[in-house]
Amino acid sequence: MEDTYRHGPLLLLSGRANFPLACEIAEKLGESPKGATIEDFSDGEIFVRIDQSARGRDVFIIQPTSAPASNFMELCLLLDAAKRASAARVTAVIPYFGYGRQDRKDQPRVSIGAKLAANLIVAAGADRVISIDFHQHQIQGFFDIPVDHLYAAPVVTKYFRDLALEDLVVIAPDVGAAKMARGFARRLGATFAIIDKRRPKANMSEVLNIVGDVEDRTCLIVDDMVDTGGSLANAVEALKDRGAKTVYAAATHPILSGEAPSRLANSALERMIVTNTIDVPEEKRSDRLEVLSVADLLSKAIHHVHSNESVSKLFETPKEN
Repeated sequence: MEDTYRHGPLLLLSGRANFPLACEIAEKLGESPKGATIEDFSDGEIFVRIDQSARGRDVFIIQPTSAPASNFMELCLLLDAAKRASAARVTAVIPYFGYGRQDRKDQPRVSIGAKLAANLIVAAGADRVISIDFHQHQIQGFFDIPVDHLYAAPVVTKYFRDLALEDLVVIAPDVGAAKMARGFARRLGATFAIIDKRRPKANMSEVLNIVGDVEDRTCLIVDDMVDTGGSLANAVEALKDRGAKTVYAAATHPILSGEAPSRLANSALERMIVTNTIDVPEEKRSDRLEVLSVADLLSKAIHHVHSNESVSKLFETPKEN
């Protein structure tokens, strides 16, 4: 790739949160992600050094901010190092944006964690952000810098189109996921249903009702993330009780915390489809879990940002009517 653009030659760096994804992206771009030394001191502090000149270069730093919190700090240190090394522009490539669920003040005396995280990323030196499937679209407005918000839907819908499932109904697990689910239903030529549930507290939910016809149908539950798997397991059970023939699920971000792997493995799910925005270790994988790669999506976005070409025309989903 010729580096003839006004932001200088491309420099690709990666943190340690999802190095396998960074390597995939780098291979597609004809670059190397191994441009930084990152080490832990004995007390847990993180040391970061960029190992080659960043002066005048267009720097892209790949690092999801999934747990543990040190991944977020590592991203900030990489951004700061690049900025202090006189990079022409620094783009934070954040496949999964952590703290995105804390996007509003819905209780007294709580933090809006998503806004704080955005402020810290900007303060650390980011000039631009590339991310996939924010928990809520308005998080883009929390950043005072340009944000390229990509969607994993093309990757996931291609997978299900290839399966050619019959009598498919796409299920929104709650009201917040309704717009995403309708988009999936339109692309897959499927019908749409929604689960009415209440959430007594964080990471806990119960199904109250299912709005839509699921009896003797193949169901696909879609969401932006799967965390503990409790809500998903309850939804699968409720759909089966209403006569669903087969239940699939798809989520962009495989957080898979706590008992999630065993819950999914022991559920009535036919298959769980996720992407590799978060690295899924072997101990969390099972025969029912399939991981799709977003490396092609992100590598194209990086190339288009670097070459000052339109990103939205390539990656944004069509607007709802």
